[in-house]
Amino acid sequence: MSPDSPRPRFRPMPPQVDLPALEHEVLARWRDRNVFGRSLAATAGGPQWTFFEGPPTANGKPGTHHVEARVFKDLFPRFKTMKGFHVPRKAGWDCHGLPVELEVEKRLGFTRGKQEIEDYGVAEFNARYRASVQEHVDEFSALTERMGYWVDLDAAYWTMNPAYIESVWWSLKQIFDSGRLVQDHRVTPYCPRCGTGLSDHEVAQGYYDVSDPSVFVRFPVTSGPLAELGAAFLVWTTTPWTLVSNTAVAVHPDVTYVAVRVADEVLVVAEPLLTKVFADAPVEVLRRMPGRELEHTSYSRPFDLVDIPDAHYVGVADYVTVEDGTGLVHQAPAFGADDLAVARRYGLPVVNPVKPDGHFADDLPLVGGQFFKSADPAIVDDLRERGLLWRSESYLHSYPHCWRCDTPLIYYALPSWFIRTTAVKDRLLAENERTTWYPATIKHGRYGDWLENNIDWALSRNRYWGTPLPIWRCDGSGAGGEHLTCVGSLAELSSYAGRDLTDLDPHRPFIDEVTFACPVDGCGAPAARVSEVIDCWYDAGSMPFAQWG
Repeated sequence: MSPDSPRPRFRPMPPQVDLPALEHEVLARWRDRNVFGRSLAATAGGPQWTFFEGPPTANGKPGTHHVEARVFKDLFPRFKTMKGFHVPRKAGWDCHGLPVELEVEKRLGFTRGKQEIEDYGVAEFNARYRASVQEHVDEFSALTERMGYWVDLDAAYWTMNPAYIESVWWSLKQIFDSGRLVQDHRVTPYCPRCGTGLSDHEVAQGYYDVSDPSVFVRFPVTSGPLAELGAAFLVWTTTPWTLVSNTAVAVHPDVTYVAVRVADEVLVVAEPLLTKVFADAPVEVLRRMPGRELEHTSYSRPFDLVDIPDAHYVGVADYVTVEDGTGLVHQAPAFGADDLAVARRYGLPVVNPVKPDGHFADDLPLVGGQFFKSADPAIVDDLRERGLLWRSESYLHSYPHCWRCDTPLIYYALPSWFIRTTAVKDRLLAENERTTWYPATIKHGRYGDWLENNIDWALSRNRYWGTPLPIWRCDGSGAGGEHLTCVGSLAELSSYAGRDLTDLDPHRPFIDEVTFACPVDGCGAPAARVSEVIDCWYDAGSMPFAQWG
């Protein structure tokens, strides 16, 4: 076609053609002649091209985003099939997870979280979940056929089926036996509304910009030369509510700190932040010292609302920076991973006056019964009244919220089960190097950066509808104290329990009722399952093998 040729015009379908009827005829032809099945049979001897169906959760109606995803998932297997590859396509249904629980809670009018669920009954509630995730399967199936997406719906896997759960258990047993499935008391991002911890992947989905109070607080020094000067540590925090639980102040051992006279008082800050903290105010430097010289210097804590013995002195920590604040970091070990590490190193107590629902204990003065973030104004006002507040201003920053219910998260000291993914970091990075990514920027960008900054996977969830963590713990009354037994199948569980459990529904509460004598030699103490279920993302990640049972 020459540049001067007229451009071809789009010619619409003649008006006499009935498009819906034509489409129905094509779909009927494919179905009646088993064209999909014959395409698989025709390529059975060819090289296999692996396709994984990332499944939808059918507790909601399908939408246009499902159509878009299914178009891409249909396009590539068809292309590879035409190139002679054998491409099995097994459909699936994602059944577990907190979004399903929240939807059922909403339908039942529950607003107070886990207590209402337990009052209602876990068995009855989980029955609701099971029905919910099957509610729109027919509509998804109809959509799948209507758009011509070729996938085997007849042999679909369900993540809630016992065979799938047993396969997940098998994989967890491999991890447990390798020493990489462990329980630890760690500070974990936690949703007080949902009553469960979140993985770092989940946390990344729910950041919102919020305005919080940024406060500079005086901590009067009570020992050493600085006490003789009448000095106070100037401590900065954007979480005033955590000051109730203060146990220590952290400084960097190699940073220089200065005691300066400002107006009629003496304050201690990191020297690199001197100008930033005091701006144009005239200051007189009275004393310089490295952070390590401040170690074990005691101070008067800002609140005495809870009993915190053997605490309130300076510790050193390399994580302290001089980019913001004052270079002196308030420590509340129950609400920060770095804080907890410092507390463990110094043998400091971990005090947590905040209940699992995110509210301060009712009997606490000043903030009792308040939601943790709602307590900030009362905290700031009280500091101001007692002359401890040096400065307060608003601080706009990105704060994590639950991606499911939009509740502000709290970093909370909880016992949780972790997969030690950090133990195989080098292998993960090596596999990423062997992988071809489209687009290529993902390899060392979003995904590669995530692997480089990988932390152990917080696997357990303190919820109800999910794959139960297959670990039984004895009560420690036998020989050698407490023992853990990880079970890899219902058949193995049957051998421990001494009865046939192969037809048992492995969900809560039925699985919780199974107990047995600890199988460790010489023990025999009663063993019961731990209460947690697992992160539904582990269910999804198990699909390449668990879809086969």
